[in-house]
Amino acid sequence: MTTFREKADLIWKVADLLRGDYKQSDYGKVILPMTVLRRLDCVLAPTKQQVLDNLPKVASHKETAKDLFLNNVAGFNFHNRSKFDFDKLVADPDNVSSNLRNYINGFSTSAREIIEYFSFDDHIDRMDDPKADILFQVVKAFQEIDLSDMESMEMGYVFEDLIRRFAEQSNETAGEHFTPREVIKLMVNVLFNEDRDMLTQEGIVKTMYDPASGTGGMLSVGEAYIKELNPKAELKVFGQEINPESYAICKSDMLIK
Repeated sequence: MTTFREKADLIWKVADLLRGDYKQSDYGKVILPMTVLRRLDCVLAPTKQQVLDNLPKVASHKETAKDLFLNNVAGFNFHNRSKFDFDKLVADPDNVSSNLRNYINGFSTSAREIIEYFSFDDHIDRMDDPKADILFQVVKAFQEIDLSDMESMEMGYVFEDLIRRFAEQSNETAGEHFTPREVIKLMVNVLFNEDRDMLTQEGIVKTMYDPASGTGGMLSVGEAYIKELNPKAELKVFGQEINPESYAICKSDMLIK
């Protein structure tokens, strides 16, 4: 079984393609959104064709109604209605820039917003510029990384490991973006310890709010804690985050659950 660190190592190797065209401190501006895109691509793959087959049924519907219907077909709170996926993107090297934009624009509103928070469109132009000419290589490298077998918690570890590496490259503090999972687990245990008896009640519903959620580690660990303690309990999680990249990573994680 591949560990999250091995996946992070595979993704990190893509940074080699950026060397010379990007400063080390800017690697994350490409690697993080591409990782999110590839993760979304992998989880949607099993129902992708069903979504495309159902498009004619909602052609005349309003956008909100389309999203609701196609999300249900996809099996998630998001979908992609573009004919492209990563396999099709690499099958047409000459048009990878326009096709990648078509693919991103094919996401439902909630998922497309995630990519917009990364301001990734500028980097498509930058990588596609003849002076760099690395866009296809980057897309191909991610197409070869399978993220379909990762649990949400493991994927969170992957993002945190990548953020730590990028922070080291740019002399930032990784703690600005996330709190180590060992610390989060301790905090969650302290938070819920006094309420364990109440939380074991059948059908109980509680809310959890993190006003500085970073990449969402506290929310994910909180959900995992409650699920293990009482599978019949429901924890509704809410978060707020000022850093756009961290917000985007957190939201992508929440959408996939």
